Amino acid sequence: MKLSVVIPLCDEAGNVEALCEELHRKLAGEVAHELLFVDDGSSDGTFEALARMRAKVPGMRVLRHACNAGQSAAMLTGVRAARADWVATLDGDGQNDPADVLKLWSRAATEPDPAGLYIGHRLARHDDRVRIVSSRVANAVRSRLLGDGVPDTGCGIKLFRRNVFLALPYFDHMHRFLPALVQREGLRVMSVPVSHRHRLAGRSKYGVGNRLWAGIVDMAGVLWLQRRRRQPGLTWEAGGDAR
Repeated sequence: MKLSVVIPLCDEAGNVEALCEELHRKLAGEVAHELLFVDDGSSDGTFEALARMRAKVPGMRVLRHACNAGQSAAMLTGVRAARADWVATLDGDGQNDPADVLKLWSRAATEPDPAGLYIGHRLARHDDRVRIVSSRVANAVRSRLLGDGVPDTGCGIKLFRRNVFLALPYFDHMHRFLPALVQREGLRVMSVPVSHRHRLAGRSKYGVGNRLWAGIVDMAGVLWLQRRRRQPGLTWEAGGDAR
């Protein structure tokens, strides 16, 4: 198995079955993979829909939180359970195109020195005006303060090595700051243009209140982590063969 695809989701009963089918259809035969859906305490029948799909989709696994713990916690649960060295993520609302998982995978699989993180950049957003404006403001502030150089850190399409993610400091909402955290480890981050689609069912869990304002406190913590990191580099090792 080469790739684990982790899909954190909460209350997406109206989207999850179509997403399961599309993921299976687009990835089958392209890359050896598994699908890990992490139900973060849904109360709308999402888990039951996932259980039905599990009998139909090969290589599909379902994990469930006893209560809602947030997207970062769901990502961590999925990555910990992943069996492949490379992990891709996408949102469970159907707005990310599963074909873009292959797009990022192709970049990583063909580069001689893969980046530490590949992250999507949604060029054409299909959200309401409030979400688009709040996201642009948050991205601009974050990019300026953290210097990560990434235009769209909120995009759910990401690809990284499992061991890289698990080595990062974990905290609630960390998924919004993955580029800065990966760069803190001395690794490259690549932004890749991806598609974005209309939400067909349900509603977004994010707005100005829990995206922009809550992110300010988290950003201060990431700034602290950046400044406390020291990477001297190894220039010499004792005990080697001196010949």
